[in-house]
Amino acid sequence: MMRYSYLYEKKRKLDLSRVRVALAGIGNCASALVQGKEYYKEEKEENIGLLAYDIGGITPPDIDFVAAFDVNDNKVGKDLSEAIAQEPNNTPSIVSNVPQQGVKVTRGPVLDGIGSYMVDVIKSSNPEGEDVAQVLKDSGAEILVNYIPVGSTQATKYYAEQAMKAGVAFVNAIPVFIASNPEWEARFKEKGLPVAGDDVMSQIGATVVHKSLIKLFVDRGVKVDETYQLNVGGDADFLNMLEESRLKDKRESKTSAVKAMAPYDVPTKIGPSDYIPFLKNDKICYVMIKGRYFGNTPVQIDLKLHVVDATNSGGVMIDAIRATKIALDRKISGALTSISAYCFKHPPIQMPYEVAKAEMMAFIEGKNDR
Repeated sequence: MMRYSYLYEKKRKLDLSRVRVALAGIGNCASALVQGKEYYKEEKEENIGLLAYDIGGITPPDIDFVAAFDVNDNKVGKDLSEAIAQEPNNTPSIVSNVPQQGVKVTRGPVLDGIGSYMVDVIKSSNPEGEDVAQVLKDSGAEILVNYIPVGSTQATKYYAEQAMKAGVAFVNAIPVFIASNPEWEARFKEKGLPVAGDDVMSQIGATVVHKSLIKLFVDRGVKVDETYQLNVGGDADFLNMLEESRLKDKRESKTSAVKAMAPYDVPTKIGPSDYIPFLKNDKICYVMIKGRYFGNTPVQIDLKLHVVDATNSGGVMIDAIRATKIALDRKISGALTSISAYCFKHPPIQMPYEVAKAEMMAFIEGKNDR
């Protein structure tokens, strides 16, 4: 029996100027990404939220979703446009209607993808799932985006393996270290495939604001004595993160991004703090930075940031996907350091935000190969 993805390609023909993307995990962030493609189907007067509307000749509507994977019975078997609206997703709509994508959600393996706080929220009638590598091959996917829940270490490694098996690039949006792990990076390089990650950094999220403020203190000659960042939210991601054992890599990812901005050790505490159901997809962050300036005079910043979590990362992922496509077209393999530093919290090489942006722009323009 022919797969739906094969029929999809027969109808549309393969257009090498487009970007054929598979999604693992159809949660809130995937919802924002799918909606974002529709929102930016035409260039706007102000393309807010994107590095640029056109990156290397690729625009947001050039992204085609050709495969999707999830474990939730509510989502499996549905068209991607319908799956993104299923519970426990609670992403606000930024478009009135997402058209049918012609892609049904395939059941992936559960592995460690459902944490102890999620077992009563997500029902999965078949933990084994289908052959992911084969679905990727049949769909003609070029890039697999990993959006599965925080703490899914085994499942992330499984999807990375399937990406290599299918010959597709891997963009890792969660805090399990693949692009930033030298062994995994070497394996992707050996396969001739690019890999970007790890742990997506939102457009104006807690981490980028925090690291930029630490860098500002350091650059202005202020000694940073201590800092913390506490986050609360009301979506499934925050419910899942109540399980402390799933947070090791998440805490390291966020902490390393901030601490890399100071040339000395700063006592730092960063991490998700609590789940508040009525916040839904809103996220509230509290940042405190304490330091000393001229004459050993004390200074302290206390900041509150309130954002919609999923859409905060949507534009960043559209940029990461398009830049990864450029790497594929140029036959660049291994870790994409500039893309990773600009778009992710735990890249192979940490950079101040302005440096990462300059390096990514240079990569897009062909002035560097990483």
